[in-house]
Amino acid sequence: MNPFTHEYSMPAASPYPYDTHLNVLYPPLEVVDVPALAAAATHRWYNQTLSRVNDSVVRLGVVRGEYHWHKHDVDDEFFFVVEGKLLIDLEDRTVELGPQQGYVVPRGIVHRTRAPERTIILMVETAGIVPTGDQ
Repeated sequence: MNPFTHEYSMPAASPYPYDTHLNVLYPPLEVVDVPALAAAATHRWYNQTLSRVNDSVVRLGVVRGEYHWHKHDVDDEFFFVVEGKLLIDLEDRTVELGPQQGYVVPRGIVHRTRAPERTIILMVETAGIVPTGDQ
């Protein structure tokens, strides 16, 4: 990963079946076209960094199915549902989010996300976060 541009995609040999793109797609002063990106997404778990805002990034997820259990030791994550339904499994409960609802998973909390149907989400997190979790 280039620490200055954050251009990175998960390697083809990655053990995770996700289509993750950490390059910043939209620089400042450009309109972010979420509907066009969502319409073009064909992978079951597509994730694209849209913009950088200070030390954080806004990411688009077009997802269906489940992500693996993981945690982030030093970073919180914010999930916001644009369309569909997102389930966030925690060790002791499941949080269900519908359109226009958001939720923060604090650092250090083991979790996984699931989408029983095609779901469009926005995520806000620090630019240096490893989406698949800390080892």
